[in-house]
Amino acid sequence: MLEEFTIPAVSEALRARVLAAIDAKTKPPGSLGRIETLALQLALAQGRAAPDASAALLLCAADHGLVAEGVSAWPSEVTLQMVLNFMAGGAAANVFARSVGASIRILDCGIASAPPDHPALSRAGIRAGARNALRQDALTADEVAAALDFGARAAVAEVEKGAGIVALGEMGIGNTSSGALLAHAVAGLPLDGLTGAGAGLDEAGVARKLKVLRAVAARRPGRLSPFDALRAFGGLEIAAMAGALIGASSARAAVLVDGYIATAAALVALEARPEAAAHVIFAHRSAEAGHDLMLDRLGAAPLLDLGLRLGEGSGALLALPLLKAAAAMLAEMATFESAGISGKEG
Repeated sequence: MLEEFTIPAVSEALRARVLAAIDAKTKPPGSLGRIETLALQLALAQGRAAPDASAALLLCAADHGLVAEGVSAWPSEVTLQMVLNFMAGGAAANVFARSVGASIRILDCGIASAPPDHPALSRAGIRAGARNALRQDALTADEVAAALDFGARAAVAEVEKGAGIVALGEMGIGNTSSGALLAHAVAGLPLDGLTGAGAGLDEAGVARKLKVLRAVAARRPGRLSPFDALRAFGGLEIAAMAGALIGASSARAAVLVDGYIATAAALVALEARPEAAAHVIFAHRSAEAGHDLMLDRLGAAPLLDLGLRLGEGSGALLALPLLKAAAAMLAEMATFESAGISGKEG
């Protein structure tokens, strides 16, 4: 799947050039810490010494049949209601995007009830939500392929419109269950460590959710390939985010991954296409149980730790100013030579 989206190799010549440029800035070497690392990563991801920090958030939305088993504190209708809120500009994602100058593209990857047309909305037209994974596979192989392709093409379209950074966010009642099942099946992580309150379950609700997830996992036991796991457990929005990560990487953009669900999508994408790792930046450490396990499995060092567990790309948008600062440092900060400042002696 996604064979046409080839990811270019990192240029070692560009790496040397950018590192030299960073070290020439008016500062002791390494004194800007991870801002220097981010600047280098942006440059290598984009294949240019002066990276572009223009950003687009892909907000991927879909429903999950597994909600019928009581794995969420909220009904499935909330997915559509929140998408309408995104369209109206009233959600946290909208507020944060405006504050950091990012655009939003809403992707209807498989909402149970279709939202009305909107200039910021694109429709996948695959199916109205994933099936109940306790009873049958959540998706068919063709549906997985279509969702991956939809996300990849959406990401490439944003890069072609000028985005140097593609941020991944989501909305889908029940999708922490799919995220946990994917991380369990693809990475071998323990379900009990991956299962948390999601959007507000109490202690009894979490216990019920874990019981359901164990039963779902028992239907498809053992480790699964990334695309087989998507077929077994869904969801359409997670598949679209995995595709978007691969598509954006192929188009020479950086990918800013949000929280728990987006990281599950990254696990899937990077298992399938490990060469995309050079493009991926993890925005924050979520308060959702199990996110630490996924980050550790990926060897990821997220930028922020703010106790967030909302989704929507909210953490990615809050981290975006750090990437903008890194790009600005490369583009605008004076060198010792240009500023007439003496270099370090010895």
